[in-house]
Amino acid sequence: MNSKAAVEAALFSAAGNLRISEIAEKTGISEEEVRTALVDLRREYDVRESAIMIAKIGGEYRMMLRTEYTECTGSFAKAEMTPGVMRTLSTIAYNQPVLQSELLKTRGPRTYDDVHTLVDLGFVSAKKSGQTKELTTTKKFSEYFGIGSTRKDDIRKWIESQAKKRPEPKPEDPEEPEES
Repeated sequence: MNSKAAVEAALFSAAGNLRISEIAEKTGISEEEVRTALVDLRREYDVRESAIMIAKIGGEYRMMLRTEYTECTGSFAKAEMTPGVMRTLSTIAYNQPVLQSELLKTRGPRTYDDVHTLVDLGFVSAKKSGQTKELTTTKKFSEYFGIGSTRKDDIRKWIESQAKKRPEPKPEDPEEPEES
């Protein structure tokens, strides 16, 4: 069996991140061979400028789409989240930790359903804080979007960089003139 191909197959078929020890155990390949295969695969994907990359997140690895190619998948991949849920998620990610009661003021009553969906998807964690919940993004959020970090500052910078890549949305309703 080709070690590099076996490691690539493991990464391709895995639903989540894999540790070197997991890959070695499940493929019967030594940990050293897995490490070598991972280095080679990462280099190969980078050299040929593939849309796919092998990301290292902490001590784990994952095969994923490079961020700059996610726009190409929109017409092929079924969206897991509605645009409204995505806006709620980005608001939480950018302002985290954020209280659900504060989010309610900006996102309205849809907040409750959106937060429930995001917690179910594993992108947001909610812990009780008085009579409300404190919301933060999870490791799964960072992995899913290919951010490469779970630090709040890194997530905020990533969101800002994504916003610069997209054209400004046109307002749905014209703004009302300010009263003088």
